[in-house]
Amino acid sequence: SRAVVSSSNSDPATGLVFDSHEAAYDYYKDYAKSVGFGTAKLSSRRSRSSKEFIDAKFSCIRYGNKQQSDDAINPRPSPKIGCKASMHVKRKACGKWYIHSFVKDHNHELLPDQVHFFRSHRSTDSSSPHDAKLRKKRALLPSGLNQFVSPCSIETVILNQNDRGRYLALEEGDDAQVVLEFCECMHLGNPNFFYALDFNEEHRLRNVLWVDAKGVEDFAYFDDVVSFDTTYFSTKYRVPLVIFVGVNHHLQPLLLGCGLIADETLHTYVWLMQSWCLAMGGKTPKVILTDQNEVIKTAIPLVFPGTRHFYHLCHVLEKISRRVDYSRVWHETLVKKLNKCLYRSWDEEQFKERWGKLIQRWNLQEDECIQSLYLDRKLWVPTFVRDVSFAGLSPASRSESLNSHFDKYIHGDTSLRDFLKNYRSIIADGYEEEAKANFDAWHETPELKSPSPFEKQVLFIYTAEIFRNFQTEVLGAAACHLKKEGEEDGSICCYSVKDLESDLDFIVKCGKQGSDLRCSCGSFQYKGYLCRHAIVVLQMTGVFNMPFKFILKRWTNLATSTTPMSERLEEVQAKVQRYNDLCRRAVILGEEGSLSVESYDAAHKAVNEALCHCVHTNGGDES
Repeated sequence: SRAVVSSSNSDPATGLVFDSHEAAYDYYKDYAKSVGFGTAKLSSRRSRSSKEFIDAKFSCIRYGNKQQSDDAINPRPSPKIGCKASMHVKRKACGKWYIHSFVKDHNHELLPDQVHFFRSHRSTDSSSPHDAKLRKKRALLPSGLNQFVSPCSIETVILNQNDRGRYLALEEGDDAQVVLEFCECMHLGNPNFFYALDFNEEHRLRNVLWVDAKGVEDFAYFDDVVSFDTTYFSTKYRVPLVIFVGVNHHLQPLLLGCGLIADETLHTYVWLMQSWCLAMGGKTPKVILTDQNEVIKTAIPLVFPGTRHFYHLCHVLEKISRRVDYSRVWHETLVKKLNKCLYRSWDEEQFKERWGKLIQRWNLQEDECIQSLYLDRKLWVPTFVRDVSFAGLSPASRSESLNSHFDKYIHGDTSLRDFLKNYRSIIADGYEEEAKANFDAWHETPELKSPSPFEKQVLFIYTAEIFRNFQTEVLGAAACHLKKEGEEDGSICCYSVKDLESDLDFIVKCGKQGSDLRCSCGSFQYKGYLCRHAIVVLQMTGVFNMPFKFILKRWTNLATSTTPMSERLEEVQAKVQRYNDLCRRAVILGEEGSLSVESYDAAHKAVNEALCHCVHTNGGDES
C-alpha cells in the first residue's frame, strides 16, 4: 500500500521540549487531528529506582499488526495494518520531556475531514480547535443544507457515539467491494446518481446511502410526504436495507433512496438522513412516516426540524394485534372495537375514554408497548391527524401499503448481489409504469358513471387512477344516510352519517359553503381526496362544487407543472385538455419525425420555432 505524507502542517521536530509526557501526547494528538489519523499510547517505561515515567511512545492507531489466534471465536476487528507512524519521547534529568524520534509516513490514507470519528479525538469541549474547524466546515455547506444542521446536537451525536468495531454486516467477504463498485458504476452511467459512504474509525464500511437520478427528480415534485421504511432491516432480511419511498400523481410508489446500515443507533439514522437530504439539495419533506422507533423519533427533529413526523398506521395496528392473546372470535371483536376507537372518536376526550375501555377489556394496562403507543398517540391516531395528507402512504395494513410494491424485488433470503441486480429493474420498471400512465392520460378520458357534479368537476383534473378512486366515493354516497346533529359556534354544523355499505356510523363537521369540512373516517388525511360521507354532506347542504382546498395538485395532471394551479377549476380543466392534446400530438410527431434524417430535421425545426413563438406569446424569456 502507498504511503501518504502529511499536509503542510508543521511536523514534530526532534528535540522539541515539553513539561510532561502527557503534554507531549496532547501535542501529538493535535498534530494527528490536523493531519487526519487516530492516536494511541503505544508503550511507556518507568525508572526502576524513582518509579517515575522516563520513556513513552505514541503512535497511529494502525501501528503494528493484528495479533489474533487462528481458532478465536468471534474475533474482534482490528485497525492495525502495520503502519509505522509514531513519536518517541524521553525524560531529561531536569524533568522535562523531549522528542527522541519521529516517524512521519503512514501506509494508509489520512482522513482529515473525518478525524472526529476517531476515539482519540472525540470531545464535547465546544472551545476546542476541532469544533472551530467543524463550525468553519458548516459555514461552507450549501445554503440549503445549513437550515437543517443543528450547530451542537448533531455534532454531539457524532462525537459521543460508542460504536467501535461496528461495521456493515454483509455475508460474503467481498460484498463491501461489490457495493462500492455498484455505486461507482451507477454514478459513471449517470453523474446525477448520488451515493454516500460512512466508514468507522477502523476504516470499515459502516453505512451506505444512494439515490438514483430519478429519485432526485421525483422528490422535486412530490416532497409533501415521504415514508422511511425499516421493515427489511428490522425483520432481519439478509440485506440490511432501509428505503425512502414517495408516491407520484398516478398513485405509483417512488423509490427515493436506499440505505444499507450497520445498526439502529442515533448516529446511523442522523448520518443517513443528513446524507439523503444532501442528495435532495437540502430540501426536506413536509411530512415523514416511520415505524414507532425512539431512535428515529429523536433523529428526525435533529435533521428535519420543519418536518411533521407520524407513524405508519399499519405498523402500529400490527403491534397492537401482537400484544393480544386471542382466538379468531376475539380478534374480530378487537378489530371492531379498535376501529370504533380510532375512526369514530371525534376529539381527544372521546378517544381517551374508548382507549381506556379497550385496554382494560384485553388486560393491557401494564403493557409497556401499549403505554408507549398511547403516549405517542398524536403521531398515529386519526383523531389527531389534521391539516395534512399522507397521500395513501399510511394505510391500515401492510398489504395495502405502496411500500409493499418493493416486496417482489427483495425477499428474506435475497442476497446483496441479487438485490443490486434487482435495483436496476426497480428503476427501469418505475420509468415504464409512469410512462404508460402518462401515455394513457394523454389518449384516454375516464368514463362518467353518475350525473354527480363532483365527478364532472374533476374529470379532466385528476389523474385516471385518482379519478377512479374518487368516483367510487361519489357512487358510494348513494348508500349513506345523513342526519343533522346540531351546530357549533353558529357556523359549524355537525352531521352523523350512516354508511349502509360498511354498516358504520361517522361524524362529519362542515362550515358554510363546505369550508372546514372534516370526516371522522380520516379519508382526506390518509388518501388525499374526499370520502363519500363528506360528499353526501356537501350535496345535502346545497354545495355542488367541491371546495378548491380539497383538490390537491399532487393528484392532478398538472402535478409536475411548475405553474401554480388556478382556483378557477374551469381554467384548470381547459389547461389539462390542451396539455393532453399537445402531448398526444408530440408522440405522433416523434414517431413520424424519427423515420428519416429529413423528417427529423423538419420536425426539430418546427418544434423549436413553435416553442419560441409560445414563449414569446406567454411573455417568457426566449433564451
